[in-house]
Amino acid sequence: MYLNQKDGWIEVICGPMFAGKTEELLRRVRRLEYAKKNIVVFKPLMDSRYAEDEVVSHNNSRTKSVNISYARQIFDYIDKETQVVAIDEIQFLDEEAAGICEFLASRGVRVIVSGLDKDFRGEPFSFMPKLLSLAEYVTKLTAICVKCGIPATRTQRIVDGKPAKYNDPIVLIGAQESYEARCRSCHKVYRKPNPYKGRL
Repeated sequence: MYLNQKDGWIEVICGPMFAGKTEELLRRVRRLEYAKKNIVVFKPLMDSRYAEDEVVSHNNSRTKSVNISYARQIFDYIDKETQVVAIDEIQFLDEEAAGICEFLASRGVRVIVSGLDKDFRGEPFSFMPKLLSLAEYVTKLTAICVKCGIPATRTQRIVDGKPAKYNDPIVLIGAQESYEARCRSCHKVYRKPNPYKGRL
């Protein structure tokens, strides 16, 4: 495959759940559609919360998308005419996603992705730190903490009405029934190791 557009870069939209990441991705896609760009939108197959073949925001904005299980499948749906690749919830793809975004951008494709920068533990999510370092543009959004109302930068997982345990699985697809936006102070994870406890 040979892509010969003269411009290419990576844009990452990140933050916790309920921060408007997908809405911002869709806003950028709509602007590029008005500009008559050749766009392909992807989302991980496992994310079927709102629709099977659409990217859908929490406030029900939507656009058609291609479902993929592995990042390498992107190449099955693009060609030399592709100008823009957009990927929602990129953190649910495999680690090859970062390298593929870099490859596409280097060949003139504008790559726009959205995803969680931190997991429910408040720790970096998989390959996202690498992708953030490769990106030309990073937009870090915040939500509103459901406990105290200040800007929220973390995602609280709720299990049976209580905060999740540190050793729970990283990936659990859900929305309001399983997650809340929290600030640093209100974010809780049971049994999270703290090597600095007692230092201050």
